[in-house]
Amino acid sequence: MNDRHLVVGAGPVGRHTAQLLAARGSEVVVATRSGTDTGIDGVTHLRLDASDADALSAAAEGSAVLYNCVNPADYTQWETVWPPVAAAFLAAAERSGAVYAMTGALYPYGPVDGPMHEGLPDAATDHKGVLRARMWADAKAMHDAGRIRAVEIRGSDYVGTGVGENGHVSRQVPGLLAGKRAIVIGRKDQPHTFTDVLDSARLLVAAAGDDTSHGRTWHVPSNPARTQEQALTDVMASVGRPAPKVSTMPRPVFAALALAMPMMRELREIDYQWTRPYVLDDTAARAHFAMEPTPWGEVCRRTAVV
Repeated sequence: MNDRHLVVGAGPVGRHTAQLLAARGSEVVVATRSGTDTGIDGVTHLRLDASDADALSAAAEGSAVLYNCVNPADYTQWETVWPPVAAAFLAAAERSGAVYAMTGALYPYGPVDGPMHEGLPDAATDHKGVLRARMWADAKAMHDAGRIRAVEIRGSDYVGTGVGENGHVSRQVPGLLAGKRAIVIGRKDQPHTFTDVLDSARLLVAAAGDDTSHGRTWHVPSNPARTQEQALTDVMASVGRPAPKVSTMPRPVFAALALAMPMMRELREIDYQWTRPYVLDDTAARAHFAMEPTPWGEVCRRTAVV
């Protein structure tokens, strides 16, 4: 049985995916633009431009699974970075025959009323949501045509080990440990799902290896929704620290920053995620994969480690 796996991207999900695969004895190659060494025993590292379809196809040759764990952190670059990368992955999956396992997000749904489940349409109107929806639609079309085998997992805002500046909760941790106040966008009293990056990797590996799960999206099993204030309080409590002071950024200030700073403008485009309930329904994945999320207390402790 072919047990070679190509993981593209060494961010939190990619790193955890590689660790899980290596721990079970699989042959694992982690590819990044810089050739970053993850330090994971038994893992081979490769310098690769993921937008180069020929190079990615060559690297994927002989692999059972091709994992897309690419995560362009700068929203302002998505329209430039993602399309050629997405096209290269589709080409590599078709040429190599590897299962294409995508790390997705909830952006494609756009604003919704009620918990988000996999049966909702991808109806986003902001450019980030439209782009991510198109990526899955293209993969799904090729899957349905029998040209590739594809599956996508979708999680909410990440918490856990290694998230750092890329997480709305984890980016506050250094300041909170130093006794500073947290300032959050949107509202601090609305329920919001937070997804552990390790649980995302667990589902990605499980979905890739399960033929019956292919051709659709799956929501990562996640703990019950917390407000931003509750999540920050829980993370601090996990390391014996008192409840932090949490303020919200005034909307006029947010609007002014959005005018001056492109990244803040991108965040404002999706601020609906923080001004109303943003809750993930993971019922389907829990049942299909018999998977439960990592206990919240453990997730908080790992999030608190800077």
